[in-house]
Parts: sequence; C-alpha cells; structure tokens
Amino acid sequence: MNILYINHYAGSPEYGMEFRPYYLAQEWLKHGHRTTILASSFSHVRARQPNVGNKITEENINGINYIWYPTRVYNGNGITRVINIFSFLFQVFLNLNRKKNINEIKPDVIIASSTYPLDIWIAKHIAKKSGAKLIYEIHDLWPLSPIELGGMSPKHPFIMLCQQAENSAYKNSDAVISMLPNVHQHVAEHGLNIDKLHIIPNGIVYSDWEDSNHEPIPDDIKLKINVLKNKGKIIVGYAGSHGIPNALTYLIDAANILREKSFHFVLVGSGLEKENLIKYSESLNLKNITFFDPITKKQMPNLLKLFDFSYIGAHKTPIYRFGVSPNKLMDYMMAENIIISSIEAGNDPITDVNCGLTVNPESPQSIADGLLRLSQYSPEERSQMGKNGKNYVLKNHTYSILADKFLQVMKKL
Repeated sequence: MNILYINHYAGSPEYGMEFRPYYLAQEWLKHGHRTTILASSFSHVRARQPNVGNKITEENINGINYIWYPTRVYNGNGITRVINIFSFLFQVFLNLNRKKNINEIKPDVIIASSTYPLDIWIAKHIAKKSGAKLIYEIHDLWPLSPIELGGMSPKHPFIMLCQQAENSAYKNSDAVISMLPNVHQHVAEHGLNIDKLHIIPNGIVYSDWEDSNHEPIPDDIKLKINVLKNKGKIIVGYAGSHGIPNALTYLIDAANILREKSFHFVLVGSGLEKENLIKYSESLNLKNITFFDPITKKQMPNLLKLFDFSYIGAHKTPIYRFGVSPNKLMDYMMAENIIISSIEAGNDPITDVNCGLTVNPESPQSIADGLLRLSQYSPEERSQMGKNGKNYVLKNHTYSILADKFLQVMKKL
C-alpha cells in the first residue's frame, strides 16, 4: 500500500516534533507499506528545520520519503503564519496536480493531517485524481480551538474558511481518525457519519524506554536531586515546556503552600514563561523549588526516574471537554511516575488507570492537598500505581499497536 501523509508540521527524531507521522510510517514500513510525508520546510514545533533553500526537496529518512515544501519563517499566530500555511497548501496543490508527480507516488490512501483543516480540499482533489481513499485526522478541533483558546471570532474570515473545511472533511472523507476520545457528538453535528469515526490516540515508541537507548542526565540535575533525596525531600517534578498553557504558576503557588513541608519542586525545560516563573518564585522567596535547563529526549527516562511525583496541568477551558491525549502523560506513565494532574477534561486516564490523582484545575490548594494525600500512600501502593500507568501505556499506546489500528482502518476502506 502507498500512503500519502499530508502534515504541515511533520518532523522526525532528527528534526523534532511532530513525531506521530514518522513513527506511524516506520511501523507501516515494517509491514511493507510505503509512506510519503508532505511537510512545510518551517514549523514552529520542530527543534531544527530541514535545509531546503527555495526548492521543493525530497529526503529519505530511514525508509520514509519526505517532501519538504519551502515556506517562510513565522513567529506567533499572526499573518506570517497564515502566509506560511497558504504557501504550503498552494505548493502542494501545484506540485501534485501534475499527473507525472502524483503517478510517481501512486497513493492508495491519502491522510490529511495538518491540524488546521484547510488541507482537506487539496487532499480530496488529489484523492479524486488518483483514485485514492481519503482519511481526515483530527489533532485539535479546528476552528473551535482558535475560537475557544485563542479568542478569535467565529465570524473572522479565516475561521469561517476553516469551518467550511472542517465540514467538508467530515462530509467527504472515507474515514476520520481522532486523537481526542470524546469528539463523537461534535463531528456528528458537523456532518460526519459516526460509523466512519475511529479513535487512535497519541503514543510512545517502546524502544525509547529501553535502557540501552538512554543517556545520563546532566550532573548538576542529578547531584541536586540526590542531595535533596538524602535530606528526605519528596521530589515533585515537571519536565517540558514552560508556557502559559502549562499552568505552572499554580504549581509554584502550591509550592508556596507546602513551603514548610518536605516537598521540593523541580522544573526542567524552557519556554516563553520560564523567566517570569523564576521571578515569581523568587518574589515568594521560595527555597523549595529549583529550575533547570531542558534536557534531551534520550535523557528524559533517567530524569523521570528521580521524581517521586510528576505534575501535569492546564488552564480550565471548555475545549478540553473533548478529551486530551498529551505526550507528557505517556512519558510519565512509562517512567512509572505517580502523577498529580490539574486538568479538567472529558477523559481522565489517571483516575481510570489509578496511577495518581486528578485535582481541580487552576487550584494551588487542590494541588497541595493532592500531593499531601499521595505522600501518605505506602511504598507498595505507590509502586502499584506506577506499574498501573506503565501497563496501560504498553497495552494501549505503543506506536506498533496504534499503527496496526490505523492500518486496519485503511485496509477496510
């Protein structure tokens, strides 16, 4: 089977996020299926960008064919990002509208998966021209996400265009894959035959968690945490982006509430809010919180092993009623971490699996109370909670399992 995967922001282990297209394609390759990934040369979520100049460039990455379309650099969500989006879409259309180019790929299935839904029209056109089946993949619900999270007006021209595209995706796709678990009512209201919907969440690569693939963490982090543990401190950790959506201010406020207790908070990562978070913790004169620079993906398992509890949080927002599937949660579970989650969503895997506690969002007191409660659990109870999380991921979220589910959907079209 030849699979054409359109994902504006696709990356790889070499370039960074988004990883999902790469890891799915790697699993499909093991079953003899060829994947071509169409992506923009610039993406704000990648660690580094491919060097393509001003030409459409093909690159083979471990058996997966990438076609990079040159697009301009952008910052934030302003007009330059919109230009980047339309530049990518226009080039894909012109390039694959040529019979010679589409015949070289000969797609059996086309997946439109760029987060924003505008790629569906081009995917539909190419599918019709090549006789391929069409799949639309939901990351976040657009245009609902920029409306509810970004405050954009439903009557904004770009939002109205995205709404037409979303409706078209549900009407014209042979199947719809969603990473979010609770989208059934929404997609049905926008025209999807619910029998076409399949839930395939985010996942992990099992080999990333084998000891042979791990790297030591920086000495300063290891030394600091070991000193704290020798003093009897309970390590509450966070590893990841330090941005507004990560709701770390509430964690710092929880540290303030627990300043006389035996907890120490360790935050590892970078982001636009990091300096503000450091200044805020200093203004509170907190001695029970330490910030560290980001580490590599291969160092992450060894860091997470040092945490007693791991934090994940988000601001309270209606968009999460459709559920969440954060990669960070999978990492915590694979590390057998006990998780304190401050997210209100349509799903709650932490409670379902019993691998930690879910507390009220935007509530430092709830976070503090949750940590105190977790600290009362016996070592045996904590160990079992950690195993619960890891076993859940291994049974439901490895890319080998997810890719097989995806493949079964494609084969039935």
